[in-house]
Amino acid sequence: MMIETHQRSNYTEAKLLIKEANLDVAEQFKSEIQHLVDRGHTHIIVNFENVAYVDSSFLGALVSVLKYCMSKKGDIAVAGLNKDISNLFNLIRMNKVFKVFNSLPDAFA
Repeated sequence: MMIETHQRSNYTEAKLLIKEANLDVAEQFKSEIQHLVDRGHTHIIVNFENVAYVDSSFLGALVSVLKYCMSKKGDIAVAGLNKDISNLFNLIRMNKVFKVFNSLPDAFA
C-alpha cells in the first residue's frame, strides 16, 4: 500500500506514504485510487504532504485517475503540495485541472 485512507465528512483523504512520486510507483498509485473509486469513494483528496518529488509519469497517472473518477460522477483534489511541486502544478497548469488546497483543513472548510 502506498496510500493511507481516512474518511472525512464527504471526502476520502488518500495520503501518499512515499517521498518520490515517480514512474516506479505510478501504476500502483493508479490501481489503488481506482480501487477506492470502485468501492464508492468518488470524492478524493490526494494528500502530498510526505512527497518531496513528482515526475511526469506520476502526474499522468494522477490525470488518468481523475478521468476515471469523473466518469463515476466523482472528483479528485490535491492538498499539501510543497513549494516545488506547487510551482510545477502552476507551470504546467495542473492547478486548472485539479482543485489545489494548501492543507487538509483548508480542503474540508
